[in-house]
Amino acid sequence: MRLAQAHSEWALGFEDEVWWSRLAQPRLHSWAEADAPLRLLELTRPTDDHEPKALACYGVLVRRPGCPATPERMLLRFVDGRPVSAVTSDFLQWACQRLARQKVKVWVLIWDNASWHVSQAVRTWLREHNRQVKRTGQGVRILACYLPSKSPWLNPIEPKWLHGKRAIVEPDRLLSPDELAGRVCARFGCVHEPHLKAPEKVL
Repeated sequence: MRLAQAHSEWALGFEDEVWWSRLAQPRLHSWAEADAPLRLLELTRPTDDHEPKALACYGVLVRRPGCPATPERMLLRFVDGRPVSAVTSDFLQWACQRLARQKVKVWVLIWDNASWHVSQAVRTWLREHNRQVKRTGQGVRILACYLPSKSPWLNPIEPKWLHGKRAIVEPDRLLSPDELAGRVCARFGCVHEPHLKAPEKVL
């Protein structure tokens, strides 16, 4: 992190995945009339609704400590399916493209020890990606840093998820997947990009 503070072309990126449920409601406090409290109950899905119950989402909270005037921002991609190694590599590649547009040369990637982060496939992708960046002089080099096990409080993206779920809640109506994703992207100021897709044979 000290190195990122000393280099204007470096970025800190705190990465994580989250599930956005269409049914489960977050815990929150809300102002209401004394005789009409707001109650959030888990919603039920109609029998003819065959859409997914929840959407998986990759996210990275980007900070530029070497550029104090640059505000932090979120980069999001939803997934058709669940997080796996192949999708993780696709997300990292996409995020690098976005960071390159911001003139970032090195991404200090801070994430946890999820199996799709530490898998051989993702580690191999990271090595090959960095070799290509070094060989061509083009792209964003990634320095992967792993958080201690079971320490979500060390990742500042975690509170973003919590407050985001509270901000987009719908007390008494089931949102469609597109509505849910649209609200999430609006909350974080992101474009709703095409969803990442897992291959048929996942790792």
